[in-house]
Amino acid sequence: MRSGTAAAAIGAGATVVVIAAAYIQSASDSNPALNAALSVSVPAKYQKLIEDAGHTCSDISPNLLAALITQESGFNPRAKSPVGAKGIAQFMPSTWNNGAGIDGDGDGKANIWNPKDAIPSAGKHLCDIASQVKDVPGNKQNNILAAYNAGAGAVKQYHGVPPYRETQNYVRSISALAGQPNKGGKAGTSVTAQQAATAVNAAQVMLGKPYSWGGGSTSGPSTGTCCSPRGFSGENITGFDCSGLTLYAFEKVGIILPRTAAAQYAASEPVKPEDMQIGDLVFYGSTASNIHHVGIYVGGGYMIDAPRPGTKVRFSPLDSMRDLFGVARPVHSSTKEI
Repeated sequence: MRSGTAAAAIGAGATVVVIAAAYIQSASDSNPALNAALSVSVPAKYQKLIEDAGHTCSDISPNLLAALITQESGFNPRAKSPVGAKGIAQFMPSTWNNGAGIDGDGDGKANIWNPKDAIPSAGKHLCDIASQVKDVPGNKQNNILAAYNAGAGAVKQYHGVPPYRETQNYVRSISALAGQPNKGGKAGTSVTAQQAATAVNAAQVMLGKPYSWGGGSTSGPSTGTCCSPRGFSGENITGFDCSGLTLYAFEKVGIILPRTAAAQYAASEPVKPEDMQIGDLVFYGSTASNIHHVGIYVGGGYMIDAPRPGTKVRFSPLDSMRDLFGVARPVHSSTKEI
């Protein structure tokens, strides 16, 4: 949780799924995320805390709170950002000490590092913010999340979600995660929503890294090889190609994908377009054997990818290439090859 403006750096411990700002859209005030049962993947030891704190007031839900904490810290109680946000809910100490922090477990002290205090505090703080921005026009949930990230003053000033890229991304990503069911999580099956968020976060940290033909590994950006079909060499460029970026991102959740885009499609579970979720892989080509490009879906019609020589890791519209072949979800155990 950050106060002030969106100029504050994103915390290193936070799991922030970045969504293209241009695709922030106003939804109806009856957003299903506010009414849905808990479906975001939550560690078992925190589930009751999330359920209880998510019912602090009628303006929030367990799903919304779970999505927020997934994005803030990935449920890491020791998370600490470079700007000083601390704990599982990433409170700034000044915010915590000015009344946001509460003694959730009744041990006589409000400890920013203790999830039993921090999670109830996050629920209460969301409700306090909801009261502060209740008269702001637009989508109520979006305004609450925007105020949690950028401050209620900014939301009031701009009469809704402020035009800060970080804040717009923050609102869209948490809303998307809160509103989608958890369809994975079992051994040998596709990733959970939380794992997908972690993978996307790993990829978005690499925004701006140069394209390098054959570049990228599970360790990060690397020099590539020679040469692409059009003669471009990555031998002197440290960065990623499209499948190197996805290989790196999903290694962060324990999934080792094959090196090429076509092999990554073969090692993933195809999904219908209408079932596409954040973190799914988007493939381009005319057949399964000649897939030439892959990106990671981030919502709102966008993916994060390393497009081609001469570009950098960036957000691209799904229709930036005309030969969309299919969408697939990485799985934990597959040796299938083309």
